[in-house]
Amino acid sequence: MDEKNHWLDQPGNVKLLWRGFLLVLLLTVVAEFWIPMHPHFAIESIFGFNAWYGFVVCALMIGLAKGLALLLERPDTYYGKDND
Repeated sequence: MDEKNHWLDQPGNVKLLWRGFLLVLLLTVVAEFWIPMHPHFAIESIFGFNAWYGFVVCALMIGLAKGLALLLERPDTYYGKDND
């Protein structure tokens, strides 16, 4: 079987993607200078609220998923021995 490397296996491409994501994040935060915001709550009027709120919620979801994985993990022999 001919296995070709995926384009994400190359470190240069991964670094380029990270830089692109960070650039888009920076542009969305900077766009708040020109785009009028219409907050429903007082906390939403803080500059960059959407960016830091999204980051905090994403970090909390990752932490919750890791905690849930620790709670639900099973040993390798949970389904019995492999028939090799």
